[in-house]
Amino acid sequence: MDSTDAGRPDGEEELTRIRLNIAYDGTDFRGWAHQPGLRTVQGEIDKSLDILFRRHLPLPTLVVAGRTDAGVHATGQVAHVDLTAEQLASLDRPRGSRRAGRSGAVLDAETSPTETAAASLARRVNGIAGLESDVHIASSTLAAPGFDARFSPVWRRYEYRIADRGAPRNPLERNRTVWYPAALDLDAMNTAADELLGLHDWAAYCKPREGATTVRTLQEFSWRRDEGGVLVATVRADAFCHSMVRSLVGACVSVGQGALPERGAARIRDERVRGSEFKVMPAKGLTLVEVGYPPDDELEARATQTRARRDPID
Repeated sequence: MDSTDAGRPDGEEELTRIRLNIAYDGTDFRGWAHQPGLRTVQGEIDKSLDILFRRHLPLPTLVVAGRTDAGVHATGQVAHVDLTAEQLASLDRPRGSRRAGRSGAVLDAETSPTETAAASLARRVNGIAGLESDVHIASSTLAAPGFDARFSPVWRRYEYRIADRGAPRNPLERNRTVWYPAALDLDAMNTAADELLGLHDWAAYCKPREGATTVRTLQEFSWRRDEGGVLVATVRADAFCHSMVRSLVGACVSVGQGALPERGAARIRDERVRGSEFKVMPAKGLTLVEVGYPPDDELEARATQTRARRDPID
């Protein structure tokens, strides 16, 4: 599969895969995925795609790197869509030998019409959504051969923000920072986080889904205080199961407050049983900041490997 052939069976129309880099404020969304009667990130983007391509059916399907929960934000979400030749032709065409695309990017004389059309998709969707939208397509580009937003990633990275008792309560940050009424021990939280690293079964830290594995590799987990004193967790794994990040953060908060021993979080993981030792933290402190992909020549192999190893990734 390459960027101009999204793996269609013989006789079906050839498609062009476009990568979308997306940011959103999750406050007023009920998560990423479509839910009847509820406002979701996918639903809002699909409204714009519906307007853009309503004369060029079928509408493209958004495929996302990871479905975020209600209230979770993103600055580095990734998705893809597969467009027909007719849909591509309906987008902007090249103008001049060196031109500034209306999406804001300066395009070389060697930029192909397909690349120009791909870059225009973000501008067109954002224009329909409006300047005050809480979801924004940061860029749209031709996907590399073998790219799959959902199955090609090698890791996802989140951040979680907590203003504990000693940190400032900035009302401008209230939608992405949890205000916590106790003082938290940064060193103890880092010790607990370090004990959790590695390939493990995270059943005690996930909401289980029938038939889905809870085995994941936690590649990075650390805490720091930013320049204003707010605690910021960095959490990176090959993939996350449902509620896993907020559960991990909750365990470290319990350690930081002295309610759970530093190695208690790892014990809960290994015993695969969780009682009332900690609470799952609120969604609003969590932001998906980056999705990592392998080199272009390894994208398709990675997607094949991921599909074979586990059920749908979250």
